Amino acid sequence: MRHDDDAARELVRRLYPLVAKLVRAHRPPRSTEEDLSQMIFIKILQKLPQFSGAVPLEHWVSRIAINTCINQIQWEKARPELREADLSEEQAAVVRDMAATSADLAADHRFAARDLVEHLLEVLQPAERLVIDLLHLQQRSVAEVQELTGWSAARVKVRAFRARQKMKRQLAAISAQEQR
Repeated sequence: MRHDDDAARELVRRLYPLVAKLVRAHRPPRSTEEDLSQMIFIKILQKLPQFSGAVPLEHWVSRIAINTCINQIQWEKARPELREADLSEEQAAVVRDMAATSADLAADHRFAARDLVEHLLEVLQPAERLVIDLLHLQQRSVAEVQELTGWSAARVKVRAFRARQKMKRQLAAISAQEQR
């Protein structure tokens, strides 16, 4: 029994940087990084006997981590928080300055820009959010997204296209509200 505990500790120590990176990239807004990481490691250790070795361990762990994050995002979407206002004054200013690059924005506007991106990502389904994050925020290739998600290249491209269209519509609606 002691040998298994040591092996589990070593596995967690070795895989923690990968899991932490994935959790930071895909964490839903109301979940803490530590809680989500613990959930992922519990699943990894429970499912370890199912690991066949056909794919690298890191790939297998990445799939578990991403799927756990997607499930948590879906759970949180089904139980939304009430918000007093959709956008702050700073976010509204960012909408007006969308042509500016992040280097041109003041520090408070850069923070508001990140908030606006998060707000736009919140309108997406978990799978759409994942593909936008992987393709555009992490700048991964379609092939890499395919490998991580198990989806076909066509599915990745279609989801990305539809997600971008949703985000454009949401941004247009926000801009229209600001012009009133």
